[in-house]
Amino acid sequence: MTTSDIQLPGTEGLAALAQTYFDAAHDMDADKFASILHEAAFVTRKGENDTVVVTPVAAWLDIVRTLKSPRETGVERKDQILSINLVRDMALLKLSLRIPPREVTDLLSCFFLDGRWLIVQKVFNAEPLR
Repeated sequence: MTTSDIQLPGTEGLAALAQTYFDAAHDMDADKFASILHEAAFVTRKGENDTVVVTPVAAWLDIVRTLKSPRETGVERKDQILSINLVRDMALLKLSLRIPPREVTDLLSCFFLDGRWLIVQKVFNAEPLR
């Protein structure tokens, strides 16, 4: 069987993944994040002095468990799908959301695995809220 033999969902499946991601971020729900992140995923961000910081997803989820949720702060949600690029069984989602005190832009690389979309790489940038 090849990927052309498999019925892939269109962008609606990716939009649903994005909504789960937004909900997980609003609640800082590590278990909800884990449900859409492949266990081998990595989270990548730009560090100080132009370094690149790469964190295995399990370690990143441990960090998430320590964070205060945007829901707790009472900040209005501002979730937006900026783009979805789909090529066969892989996709790139560009998302924007508020996680006080920052506005976050995420690039989420996804594969269609075992009948569903999963995030395999999260690259993000965070700027102070405006």
